Amino acid sequence: MLKSKTFVKKTRSGGVMKVVREHYLRDDIWCGSEVCTECKQESTVLQKDACMESSLCSYPHYLVPDTNVVLHQIDILEDPVICNVIILQTVLQEVRHRSAPVYKRLKDIIHEKEKRFYTFTNEHHRDTFIEREPGESANDRNDRAIRVAVKWYSQHLKTFESDTDGLKVVLLTNDQGNKQKAQDNGLLVYKCEEYVKSLIANPELVDRLALSSDDKNEITSSKVLFPEHLPLSRIQTGIKSSSFLQGTFRASRDNYLEATVFVQGEGEDSTEVLIQGLQNLNRAVHQDVVAVQLLPRSEWVAPSSVVLQDEGTAKDDEDAEEEEGKLRTAAVEAARKPTGKVVGIIKRNWRPFCGMLNVSQIKESTRHLFTPADRRIPRIRIETRQASTLSGQRIMVAIDGWPKDSRYPNGHFVRSLGGAGEKDTEEEVLLLEHDVPHQAFSQAVLSFLPKMPWAITPEDMMKREDLRPLTVCSVDPPGCTDIDDALHCRELENGNLEVGVHIADVSHFIRPGNALDKEAANRGTTVYLCGKRIDMVPELLSSNLCSLRSNVDRLAFSCIWEINHKAEILKTRFTKSVINSKASLTYAEAQMRIDDTNKNDDITKSLRGLNKLAKILKRQRIEKGALTLSSLEVRFHMDSETHDPIDLQTKELMETNSMVEEFMLLANISVAQKIYDEFSECALLRKHPAPPPSNYDILIKAAKSKEVKIHTDSAKALADSLDAAKVDGFPYFNTLLRILATRCMMQAVYFCSGMDSDFHHYGLASPIYTHFTSPIRRYADIIVHRLLAVAIGADTTYPDLMDKHKQSALCNNLNYRHKMSQYAQRASVAFHTQLFFKSRGILNEEGFVLFVRKNAIIVLIPKFGLEGTVFFDSKDKVSPNIVFEEEGPTLSVEQHKFHIFDKVKVTISLDDSNIQHQKIRMALIEPVIPGVSVPAPDTERPAKKQKLDH
Repeated sequence: MLKSKTFVKKTRSGGVMKVVREHYLRDDIWCGSEVCTECKQESTVLQKDACMESSLCSYPHYLVPDTNVVLHQIDILEDPVICNVIILQTVLQEVRHRSAPVYKRLKDIIHEKEKRFYTFTNEHHRDTFIEREPGESANDRNDRAIRVAVKWYSQHLKTFESDTDGLKVVLLTNDQGNKQKAQDNGLLVYKCEEYVKSLIANPELVDRLALSSDDKNEITSSKVLFPEHLPLSRIQTGIKSSSFLQGTFRASRDNYLEATVFVQGEGEDSTEVLIQGLQNLNRAVHQDVVAVQLLPRSEWVAPSSVVLQDEGTAKDDEDAEEEEGKLRTAAVEAARKPTGKVVGIIKRNWRPFCGMLNVSQIKESTRHLFTPADRRIPRIRIETRQASTLSGQRIMVAIDGWPKDSRYPNGHFVRSLGGAGEKDTEEEVLLLEHDVPHQAFSQAVLSFLPKMPWAITPEDMMKREDLRPLTVCSVDPPGCTDIDDALHCRELENGNLEVGVHIADVSHFIRPGNALDKEAANRGTTVYLCGKRIDMVPELLSSNLCSLRSNVDRLAFSCIWEINHKAEILKTRFTKSVINSKASLTYAEAQMRIDDTNKNDDITKSLRGLNKLAKILKRQRIEKGALTLSSLEVRFHMDSETHDPIDLQTKELMETNSMVEEFMLLANISVAQKIYDEFSECALLRKHPAPPPSNYDILIKAAKSKEVKIHTDSAKALADSLDAAKVDGFPYFNTLLRILATRCMMQAVYFCSGMDSDFHHYGLASPIYTHFTSPIRRYADIIVHRLLAVAIGADTTYPDLMDKHKQSALCNNLNYRHKMSQYAQRASVAFHTQLFFKSRGILNEEGFVLFVRKNAIIVLIPKFGLEGTVFFDSKDKVSPNIVFEEEGPTLSVEQHKFHIFDKVKVTISLDDSNIQHQKIRMALIEPVIPGVSVPAPDTERPAKKQKLDH
């Protein structure tokens, strides 16, 4: 059947256009129930017996949730208890339109066979389709469509009465009006909460209920604590007239009473607005999109240098006011920043948060405060009857809302993750908190892997060069199984050198648009945690077919140069190839070969040639102004049985690290130029913006304190002045300065060439750059491989590859995933560092002051690559006399003045008094300040003798 609607639409040129909208209706759409004998069913999903036991519905029943129940109670629907659910097409479409994350979760539930969720296409069924009536809102029409579908189901199933034992269809809605109309139509209808509370065998499911607006009033006080949020219409008008600014809310990690709102501008015109104090923060949560109103210039302040954490119990108003006072006095002194207040929320970016329950001290209370693991997220009030079970567990909680009369938002329990402090639990928290996709690869994804045993076919060879005779080898960290790259170097007859960088041809195995490709694009990157790797692609590819292991044939994408002995490139070519690596070496093994004068085999000669050229290339890069910055990378030696860290040291870099890096940089630059020349609008490139001058303030001040001048007007000037920065008797000074310079840098990002004009990579001093050399672990490289393959005629193109808007959206996801993976890696190092110090007791170590704050110094311990805070004010004892000077910056404690880079001696220990926020505690030993310095412990706890992992 066809329903068509004709209407007239005005065109831009002033003419009129007749539009016919056709809507096909069918009478052969099946209902999905196993009791039905009338529908021509392909398969049945809904069962009649396996129903939930409810005190409200003692008969077998199917559930039909409306759109709002799906949007707000998705945690309930995901529970294994809930099954035999009909998801109407109307609901599915509305959810898709209103929330992408909930839509994805709903689709995942529908795909789980044992959940028995059935999608009924009510909008195309002859008996359930309805037209929108004149004057009826879209929302009311959809509610009516849901009621019509429920009525049809009820009558349809009644015709099989003898088989159904009174099988009923229950509508779940939280809308009072919708509920009333459904009852007037003779339908079985309950509020979601009523129904969940009636489930006899599963009382704990009540904890997972999101609070409806009716429940919220009971929990909060009558005192209004926050200003009312403005309605969206007022906000939009204000943004148009520039009286409000729209931006992303970023809460401070160090100070719960402070945040910034990042307002995106054109090009360089982005600004940050500072927000201070509870009233001005006005219930915004980290990452929300908010509207801010600037305060008058006279009220602009500077970011506070105080470290303030919302510790322990809920604060009363006096505590909060006292702490806000600290902020204000701290903020008047220095350069003022635009300061504002949040007037409304444009988009909430809430997700389920990991953390722990603060069990209420009130006996029999079901209301408790939840403390998120992320210090930027406020505490959340939840109701649970399982507090005693959940105490000491890591749990997940979702926010439901934040009324203006509540100090904290309200939320509900989602699930438990396991005991706090347990390694597996903490790793799960770390991955969830950094939004790292880490579920097992689905069958749909795995179905696109090549069938084993796999071999190179004659078709594979048709567009490839056979480079198997070349002396190719790989150089990687020890234990590396995902070997992306291999190298060769040989002398040509004309006296020049041929150098090849051979990269795993991952794009041969991952074809555009299939489930494997989509999964890799979503994950974006492999995440390396201490002792664990979360792969971007399944292991069959990452550790086997795409890994360029020695003595096996592998498909590669090769970048080959002819280079003279001055490291000048004479010719560059790219080809798909087959290689057979002659050796998989570690950096140390490669270094030993180069240094061993008795060795003269082909592999060693190749390595020596590469190393010689790499030194020249590096010198040339540095002469152009490339930066050599420093960040201390930490390496753990793990116990082979317990996998606990038993030794911790900073990584030592060898010449061979630099050798590999130089040729990877060269390959990336060569490929970037090639794909940009061929596809100027849709090349995927990587840029590193120059930092704004103000970023360097701390670096310049730190150098000045040691009478050293740093020039920052260009990367070359910065590189030269860092090279020249030396202080007699202080050999570590230059490394500290470079560590500080790293902190001044901007993040490097992926972008699409057709959407940007600034391609420059500041850190590498290169006018163009991309990522080509790690396709096993970075999705950006797969796209670059596809572009390069099309450019050299080795593969065909596809529409999304040439669409700059699609490429740009992909870059946004890749930048986000890359950033989150870096944070997850740092968090993993921090957790393993805590494990290490847990078994060590108290250690004494020398360190350097890296930053000076208003009430603390941040100390770097080079031996462990570890940073910690030494606080000088304390709640439980009299604070010493402290004077902070912004200009230096310096901090005077009693008679002693601390500057950046001062040498100090501290005790290091693990403070595990707060199991969720365990931290490395540092206390000052030297310089000795009466009332502040702690005496060094007489004995250090001896480290257990444990065998080192090989």
